[in-house]
Amino acid sequence: MPKIRVLVADDHTIVRDGICSLLSLCGDIEVVCQAINGAEALKMVEQYQPDVVLLDISMPVMDGLEATRRIHKEFPRTKVLVLTQHDDKEFVLPIIEAGASGFISKVAASSELPVGIRSVFRGDSYLSPAVARLLIEGYRHGDGRVSHDPYEQLTNRERDMFKLMVEGYTTQEIADKLVISPKTVEGHKTNLMAKLGMRNRVELVKYALRKGIITV
Repeated sequence: MPKIRVLVADDHTIVRDGICSLLSLCGDIEVVCQAINGAEALKMVEQYQPDVVLLDISMPVMDGLEATRRIHKEFPRTKVLVLTQHDDKEFVLPIIEAGASGFISKVAASSELPVGIRSVFRGDSYLSPAVARLLIEGYRHGDGRVSHDPYEQLTNRERDMFKLMVEGYTTQEIADKLVISPKTVEGHKTNLMAKLGMRNRVELVKYALRKGIITV
């Protein structure tokens, strides 16, 4: 089975070396190249076509935000998994909007790295608990404005589906749990995402955290 091809981008050599050493222990993951800044990462994505880019936010020449935006636009097949400091609250939402598929805090357990890489490679999103807490904290300290809640438009079946989706279940697993066909699951997914005005699972997770549908 082909390995997940990963590009590691971080301007600190010791961090890159540590990440590469850790990932070398994973039989299904291969680090194909390394970059020291966002501009170099962008060139290497074009050259090596990795499946996943593990990207630091704070880098010289081109930072992680701009690199994520460019990779998402120019190489949509390549997924971006961002590394962030625990207190970088101001970066989380902009990076999600730029197209990142997931976040891992630099204070996270080392076991989270391969889990996050595998998740975004499958097309899912990944938020480490520390980063999810940042999102929750941001919502708690929002401006408190109340707007129409599209969640009320969902049917009971769509709400069940929504909860399973943000908990990370696959289409087949949802079909098995709800005793319906995978095709029906996909139809419900399309409907509920349209009703909520969401484009991907990362946005669904953010919404579910705010609603208290899932917790960390």
